[in-house]
Amino acid sequence: MKPTDITELLALAALWGAAFLFMRMGAAEFGPVALSAVRVTGAALLLLPLLAWRGQVGALRTHWRPIFIVGITNSALPFLCFAYAALSLTAGLSSIFNASSPLFGAVIAGLWLKDRLTPARVLGLLIGFAGVLGLAWGTADFKPGGTGWALLACLVGPLCYGWSASFAKRHLTGVPPLAVAAGSQLGAAVVLAVPAVLWWPATTPAASTWAAAALLAVLCTGVAYLLYFRLIANVGPANAIAVTFLIPGFAVLWAWLLLGERLTLAMLVGCGVILVGTSLATGVLKPR
Repeated sequence: MKPTDITELLALAALWGAAFLFMRMGAAEFGPVALSAVRVTGAALLLLPLLAWRGQVGALRTHWRPIFIVGITNSALPFLCFAYAALSLTAGLSSIFNASSPLFGAVIAGLWLKDRLTPARVLGLLIGFAGVLGLAWGTADFKPGGTGWALLACLVGPLCYGWSASFAKRHLTGVPPLAVAAGSQLGAAVVLAVPAVLWWPATTPAASTWAAAALLAVLCTGVAYLLYFRLIANVGPANAIAVTFLIPGFAVLWAWLLLGERLTLAMLVGCGVILVGTSLATGVLKPR
């Protein structure tokens, strides 16, 4: 990769890592539903004018049905899951569970798209899911006020991402990436509009909370999507997926600097195991 590509990769990891920070900052006052609605609506308002400027609105009209489904499964549902988890889990821990998304993607692609699973990839899946299970087992608490349901939400989110990747590959191959990005955010905004009105916070969130929601929408979603699809175009999806390995580091860094969250030994070990498994399952690490 060129130095500019590496810079953009690091910037994308920093933005997506910061998303867990901003969800942690905004979930309590907004609530998961309203915060997710603000996030996708702001991203759609940023991306749709760019789509029109590039003359790709026609692609959105032609493929609106599968794009709408991607908006639900790749944005609305996982954003809700992680915003809910942010009510009780640290930003760093949520980001580590998010790193399991390629594991779910590999399993679903193998079952649905018949994507060949080599022995090394199967080994990676076993290692990665062992890391997820171990980390969840050590922190889950289903007593009232516990973290159990939040941990389950952190597993449903990556499952949605994994399913969406196979669905998009099957139904949206060849569609301009910006049309998928803008259309999916618009679809997610439509789906969350009524629930957001019903669950809108009774007390107006503070200005700092609104700022966190705005940064989550514009930078961590709208701008991040643009960087991600630019990387896919310039270096290919296999290299762009490397951002998965960098997100937890940035999430832990931002949470430590701005929220005073600490990285525990269990989180460090679990993250390492998950990332080793993910690197094998996705083919980034290819043992002889």
